[in-house]
Amino acid sequence: MTEEKQLCGWFVFNSGQVLIEKKADGYHIPYCTEPPVPVPVGSNIHTIGEINGLPAKTYAIHTPVSGNENSPRMMKDLRASYDVLPLEEYNRAGKASQILNWDRNSRYCPMCGVPTVQVSPIAKRCPECRQEFYPRISPAIIVLIKKDDSILLVHARNFRGSFKGLVAGFLEPGESLEECVYREVMEETGLHIKNLKYFGSQPWPYPSGIMVGYTADYESGTIKLQDEELSTGAFYTRDNLPEIPKKLSIARKLIDAWLEHRV
Repeated sequence: MTEEKQLCGWFVFNSGQVLIEKKADGYHIPYCTEPPVPVPVGSNIHTIGEINGLPAKTYAIHTPVSGNENSPRMMKDLRASYDVLPLEEYNRAGKASQILNWDRNSRYCPMCGVPTVQVSPIAKRCPECRQEFYPRISPAIIVLIKKDDSILLVHARNFRGSFKGLVAGFLEPGESLEECVYREVMEETGLHIKNLKYFGSQPWPYPSGIMVGYTADYESGTIKLQDEELSTGAFYTRDNLPEIPKKLSIARKLIDAWLEHRV
């Protein structure tokens, strides 16, 4: 008697793109009992929790699935998938991407070079020196700075596109999140801020981070941009905003909260 296969949600990735399918109600990840495309030799299938009450699994493929908007299936950049996938599927795709990034970068022990062994969904162990390795999450801060009826918007040189967003930066060893905010604002803009308040956080799987959001008030100083990081920066009122970040980001959530007078 053969064992009945279980329906699963599959997150199949190739170079930052996730496989999606066109259904009657829009796009979804594939739901099937077997992997939707062959699992390449050397790729591991990871279980990453549940999606819509079903097991969620992920693996990487070496060659993208061909297709476009007119095809039953196509590959979609993870960021762009936010615009077409249900939110729960997009969020789980982010986790899947981070697990695959961890798997790819933890195949060998950095101390002794021995191949690691996966011992849990988010843990690997070196069989030689017994060190354990977990997915690394890189914390970063992002801050909305208010000055009277305006906010500071900047264009970072690493932004994808021409939009203007908020000052952000990675946490450094030995500092608190709040210290990181003050340092990044001073380094990137030359401004002093006050009344720092926590806003919220957001997983940021590009490739494996978490964004911690704050609001603050301008205190003093003249904008002096850190040239290697920022190309432009200025204060903008509600009636003259430039292009701003898309809805998927906590930057946009901060800006929207300010537009609606909630912060």
